[in-house]
Amino acid sequence: MSPIRYRGRHRKPRPSRTSSLIRGGVLSGVVGTVAVTGATTPASATEKPTETTGQLPVLDAALAGHATLAAEATEAYVSETETQNNWQRAQDRAAERAREAAAERRAQAEAEAEAERRAEAERRAREAAAAEEAAAAEAQSLAATATPAPSTGGSGSAIVDFVRAQLGDGYILGSNGPDAWDCSGLVQAAYANLGISLPRTSGEQSTAGAQVSLDALQPGDILYWGGAGSAYHVAIYTGDGTFIGAQNSSTGVVERDLGWDSPSGAIRVL
Repeated sequence: MSPIRYRGRHRKPRPSRTSSLIRGGVLSGVVGTVAVTGATTPASATEKPTETTGQLPVLDAALAGHATLAAEATEAYVSETETQNNWQRAQDRAAERAREAAAERRAQAEAEAEAERRAEAERRAREAAAAEEAAAAEAQSLAATATPAPSTGGSGSAIVDFVRAQLGDGYILGSNGPDAWDCSGLVQAAYANLGISLPRTSGEQSTAGAQVSLDALQPGDILYWGGAGSAYHVAIYTGDGTFIGAQNSSTGVVERDLGWDSPSGAIRVL
């Protein structure tokens, strides 16, 4: 009888599931850590602990470190992004407030300038109204001082005859004749010759009677140059579009056409 060789049951060791998972690329990031942890549990009680416990501690530590770094990097990125967003929002708010403040300053400056313009216009209007009232009052006062001439048809001609008799006399500012005159001195003397008292200066004489149109002049009317009440020159209208006046030191008392120097206006005393 041949000896029977006892062959005990021999189980071939199973390959490590951890090694298979690593070779298959399952392990990655935090999920890989979980997969490895699950894979480290023996498939059966007969597997030797040495097949798994020798590899996993180092791998677990590495994966845990990477997961921590990833989490920290993510947190830092989120924090930095939020900081940048907050900074940008702050910059936008500051720029908007600056624009609003500039607009308010411009509006205030424009309002102040408009108020100043209105105040200046009102002041000028008041001054103009006051000046007009003063001129009107002065004109009335001067008109009241003029003595009415005798009601004779030859009064205008008498005025003309007087000034015509002075042609060729000299001109001296402030002179009242008899051989030299200034413009208002000659006019005053012509009317005084008829017993009519007139003010002495050109400005006063330009308002000493009734204003008449230059198209309706009569001999003896007083012509003036400048504004009524502020005239700088006067003369006597002599008819036929001519006048006589003491013009200046170069010409003395002369007769001129109205076209030579058109007057501003005329008044009638007679």
